[in-house]
Amino acid sequence: MTNLPAITRIVTGHDADGQAIVIEAGPLPTAVALSAIPGTVFHEIWSTEGSPAPVDNGPDPTLGPLVLSPPRNGTRIRIVDIPPDTEEFLREGRDKMGAAFSEIGEAGASTVKTGSPHPLMHRTESVDYGVVLEGELTLVLDKGEVDLKPGYVVVQRGTNHAWANRSGKVCRMLFVLIDGAFASEIAGQKHPDEPVRRSDP
Repeated sequence: MTNLPAITRIVTGHDADGQAIVIEAGPLPTAVALSAIPGTVFHEIWSTEGSPAPVDNGPDPTLGPLVLSPPRNGTRIRIVDIPPDTEEFLREGRDKMGAAFSEIGEAGASTVKTGSPHPLMHRTESVDYGVVLEGELTLVLDKGEVDLKPGYVVVQRGTNHAWANRSGKVCRMLFVLIDGAFASEIAGQKHPDEPVRRSDP
């Protein structure tokens, strides 16, 4: 268990006269604890489809199955609680990552292979803003690492990466994911074990 505060979501909208109102204020309806990585919790806040995003009183987009990437031409915002890495996970995690990424609706995002720097290495065709809210984390890339503390913001541009928690405490991250398309020079740098991307035919 953690001492992290509960998350409250406020959703606004418009009444029949076009006046701004609160549609909802309360706990998130969708918080998913991953069985493949105990202690990891995805708190789904909102997502949009299309650009420009429709501004309406539409239904809650978080009520469907959990999906890692944002919708096509859309965005996704979530908070993720990331538990400390354990020796067992670092030793055996590579064999379980297919199950872990299947739980978040995108088994093909995992790029882990023999020699990968972390069992959670993955890549999505998106630009992601990651903000450390509480705790500490390490951004792991193919070449290099960066230690992160509260207030640090990562602009993650479709790179192969993982989030390693070596702090001994749960870290809470806020993520905003924006659907993207790899530039031609990046698309040509596909990892040998990487699956077909969402934009590929």
